[in-house]
Amino acid sequence: MFTKTKVAALGAVAAIALTACSSDDGGDTADVAASDFPEGSTMAALAEAGSITIGTKFDQPLFGLVGPDGVPVGFDVNIGTIIAGELGIAPEDITWTETVSANREPFIEGGQVDIVVATYTINDDRKEKVSFAGPYYNAGQSLMVLADNTDITGPDDLAGMNVCSVEGSTPAANIMENYPDANLELFGAYTDCLEPLRNGQVDVVTTDNVILAGYVDDSDGEFAIAGEPFTEEPYGIGLAREDDEFRDWINDVLEEIFEDGRWLEAWNADGSAGTVLPEPEVPSVDRYEN
Repeated sequence: MFTKTKVAALGAVAAIALTACSSDDGGDTADVAASDFPEGSTMAALAEAGSITIGTKFDQPLFGLVGPDGVPVGFDVNIGTIIAGELGIAPEDITWTETVSANREPFIEGGQVDIVVATYTINDDRKEKVSFAGPYYNAGQSLMVLADNTDITGPDDLAGMNVCSVEGSTPAANIMENYPDANLELFGAYTDCLEPLRNGQVDVVTTDNVILAGYVDDSDGEFAIAGEPFTEEPYGIGLAREDDEFRDWINDVLEEIFEDGRWLEAWNADGSAGTVLPEPEVPSVDRYEN
């Protein structure tokens, strides 16, 4: 394994190996060798090792959710599996490490993971610490309330409301900066917001619309989305900041799967976002300069 260190941060952090992945969700493995990549590159090192450690969410329905069998499923997982496959790494040789919003940059900077695919919004502040390939999906911040709540229809209704979000997230930062009259309560993971919403401790949960859609789908009518998305959140693949060669290679892979249909297959696979959400527009890769 190219990356071997596993640590705990912000509570218990699990690392598990993906043991099964079907071809319809990106599980194909390319016939490549380390010699197919530039000498000394991250791609060559990973291909030589035959393994990769990928950070993802473990509690995000449709994107990265650990099921009863202990294996994560979802769109982010499928995208990570495709990238590994292009390095010749089989699904069973991927180690999935839980990354919550607040530890994604530290895990990349510290080498605990090789890449992060975890509903990870590309923004300028994060670019100062890590690099991003992508985006591979465009989301937008939204609000989730109890289904019978008609008082909140958008962010302008948040004054005086108890709003739950997650430490280190762009939705939380947006609320703090642009809606300061809201009472913001921060937790380590979005699932920590669900019970407070149920019992009335908070009035609303805010994060990206696609994440909330998963919770609504799992709630049996208990939760609902309030209003429309009110930001743009381009999801990228996080990696070490100075590794431009690896970033360019991942961007090439993304553009290839946008064209050949594997991206849409990953979206529509069992347990993934396409089972609930409409087909998205193909994003445009942003090959920005550091």
